[in-house]
Amino acid sequence: MLLHINPALFKLLHGFPPWIMPTDGNLGDKNVQMGKPGHREGATMHVKKYLLKCLHRLQKGPGYTYKELLVWYCDNTNTHGPKRIICEGPKKKAVWFLLTLLFTALVCWQWGIFIRTYLSWEVSVSLSVGFKTMDFPAVTICNASPFKYSKVKHLLKDLDELMEAVLERILAPELSHANATRTLNSSIWNHTPLVLIDERNPHHPMVLDLFGDNHNGLTNSSASEKICNAHGCKMAMRLCSLNGTQCTFRNFTSATQAVTEWYSLQATNIFAQVPQQELVEMSYPGEQMILACLFGAEPCNYRNFTSIFYPHYGNCYIFNWGMTEKALPSANPGTEFGLKLILDIGQEDYVPFLASTAGVRLMLHEQRSYPFIRDEGIYAMSGTETSIGVLVDKLQRMGEPYSPCTVNGSEVPVQNFYSDYNTTYSIQACLRSCFQDHMIRSCKCGHYLYPLPRGEKYCNNRDFPDWAHCYSDLQMSVAQRETCIGMCKESCNDTQYKMTISMADWPSEASEDWIFHVLSQERDQSTNITLSRKGIVKLNIYFQEFNYRTIEESAANNLVWLLSNLGGQFGFWMGGSVLCLIEFGEIIIDFVWITIIKLVALAKSLRQRRAQASYSGPPPTVAELVEAHTNFGFQPDTAPRSPNTGPYPSEQALPIPGTPPPNYDSLRLQPLDVIECDSEGDAI
Repeated sequence: MLLHINPALFKLLHGFPPWIMPTDGNLGDKNVQMGKPGHREGATMHVKKYLLKCLHRLQKGPGYTYKELLVWYCDNTNTHGPKRIICEGPKKKAVWFLLTLLFTALVCWQWGIFIRTYLSWEVSVSLSVGFKTMDFPAVTICNASPFKYSKVKHLLKDLDELMEAVLERILAPELSHANATRTLNSSIWNHTPLVLIDERNPHHPMVLDLFGDNHNGLTNSSASEKICNAHGCKMAMRLCSLNGTQCTFRNFTSATQAVTEWYSLQATNIFAQVPQQELVEMSYPGEQMILACLFGAEPCNYRNFTSIFYPHYGNCYIFNWGMTEKALPSANPGTEFGLKLILDIGQEDYVPFLASTAGVRLMLHEQRSYPFIRDEGIYAMSGTETSIGVLVDKLQRMGEPYSPCTVNGSEVPVQNFYSDYNTTYSIQACLRSCFQDHMIRSCKCGHYLYPLPRGEKYCNNRDFPDWAHCYSDLQMSVAQRETCIGMCKESCNDTQYKMTISMADWPSEASEDWIFHVLSQERDQSTNITLSRKGIVKLNIYFQEFNYRTIEESAANNLVWLLSNLGGQFGFWMGGSVLCLIEFGEIIIDFVWITIIKLVALAKSLRQRRAQASYSGPPPTVAELVEAHTNFGFQPDTAPRSPNTGPYPSEQALPIPGTPPPNYDSLRLQPLDVIECDSEGDAI
């Protein structure tokens, strides 16, 4: 018995393209006549058939159950243990199962150790020694006094008078009270005064102002007249904010330290209000400071130096910086091939309370790098000849993830305030830029010692009366330092200059007279001696040898090390290889595949059960489906049926059972391409 269906109905039901037509109405016939769609439609049809075959293969799955798949793996794998589990008797199976499980755990444990060691990114350091002609380092020299006292005296007049009164009060308190007739600038003192803390009674300490005012509110004014000795009192600097309502004390163990730090803080407030160009003119000019210069056999002078203004030391001069010209090489090691300088520091014009050290501050560094001479420099004494022998160490770090370093600082989240100098990245520049950034955000102004970003102002007592208190808190903040250290990184490539320093008196007593006469004549065109031993410094800077050391990082554990150790452990404990891992990966994929198929089948079954539960009547027959698509006016029999009378009306007799129709495949409504897939079988 064959069922014939209209071709238009067939296309309507299954959405086939119009050129695919059955040769007759027989659904069991597998021959399909192609129309004339062209080569493009034929290719589309082939792709569709291929995808349907692939989908059919995916739906079919590996063809195993879980147990069959596990047995197949144990029987065919190249790993030794699982084979014995299948082949041996019951007792040996248990033994081999335990041994395989134990050695698998050992392999996984060892693998975890090796992978964790590899991911720790450890480095090994190698030291190599080379010999070649090297570029002479950049040399920065500064005077220990930032300004000439004769040029800044008018700015420091009130501060110096106040400083003298403070020293009189410390050294001779009774005499200073009796002779206190001078008028002092109280505005400077009121911002950050120096106080004495009387700790002779530890349960009741008193804070005494140096000029007689009591500030702790616990004793009467006569208490300020008491004289503290060195053991009973200590000096401190009082820093207040919010109009004096919130104060802290910065303690010192010596009055010398206290007055030096206090004077430096007040001088910073004064110089911060002066334009930088005026500060440059108040410092020591190069033509007066650099008396003689010789590099190897070539003469040089102050014009061969680049001038920069360093707030802590005033005008500084850099030789061989390499900004506008190529770096100078050193022809040979030794004193005669280095840099020789004779400098005049003009010690007689030092600022008395600001510069307590006399000499030259110098530093050796790479070309195009900013000299942080206050932190990395050394002093050369006046009246001496200082010889500095140089050895070179080159550091090469690997970078991320092995070392937290940077090549040019582009990935560091800190704005470099030293970028105006066009210098290379350094961690010192990053740390100081970070501190200045915190200073601007916390105190609303920048510190005088560090570069200032555009649009911001330096801190001073007039515009920012609370800045000293804010600066002190920020300077003592551990959290601020840790934040900046965490954000800044070391440079991946660095050059360090190791110095061997020796000194001798210069000039000697026998040659002092004629040397000073010649130098005075050359600089001041004077027949009189205008120089003295207190202001003269001679420097000799040279390479001790052309040997240089390279300290280079390399990965302690690379990928080859990791793979060899993983393979060694796997082969030693289980006799396996990479192919065994591939086999294990294959069975895992098959397990997942079977699980997905079972989950999909379970979901379909649940969906069908819910659909059957919601349908009250029997399912439609094939004839009803065909009639519904061919006759749009057809309505199925939906007469209500009483639950008491059963599925048929009471007035109708029950149908007489007859012979059921044959179960032909041709009666199934299936797409044509699926019929072809069934006919081809498992061709894939």
